[in-house]
Amino acid sequence: MFRTIIRDIKAVKKNDPAAKNYLEVLLCHTPLHAIIISRFTHFLYKLKIPILPRFISTINRFLTSVEIHPGANIGKSFFIDHGTGVVIGETAEIGDDCAIFHNVTLGSTGKHKHKRHPTIGNNVLIGTGSILLGPITIGNNVKIGAGTTVIMKDIPDNCTVVGIPGEIIKLNGKRINIKLQKTKNYLK
Repeated sequence: MFRTIIRDIKAVKKNDPAAKNYLEVLLCHTPLHAIIISRFTHFLYKLKIPILPRFISTINRFLTSVEIHPGANIGKSFFIDHGTGVVIGETAEIGDDCAIFHNVTLGSTGKHKHKRHPTIGNNVLIGTGSILLGPITIGNNVKIGAGTTVIMKDIPDNCTVVGIPGEIIKLNGKRINIKLQKTKNYLK
């Protein structure tokens, strides 16, 4: 867990041009505090300790304005920039080297019972105000532009998605223009 936290600290220094040094990152980067506390609550959650992980995550949300359920599984080198309004649900899974900006929701539609939240691949960037709902899968090396709402379909690897509703504008480095509703047909 401590090696993972060190990677999170390095991710802040790498991704945030306002971070002047590691001491500033440790003392002043509120989203990093939220991530560290969520890693601790996730550890308690996996031990099946009742109530305490949720209680600590509630305090975390109050202090940082970042809501991460203790059940969420978050990979290494996770970066949240300007964390206010970030919501990460219980069954969400986030890969390594991912970046999320403020007001991003990895939420549920309320229609699913077990896996209810998105699975995010490695090296994914999710822009400000994006909303991803349900047990969808976002592939590796995906960029989701700011304000892209609401994504409820799987997105393949190596895509750039923008707009309302979301459209894939790049796939494997080539410009395309395809609405997410048609993604599965396009990839067959």
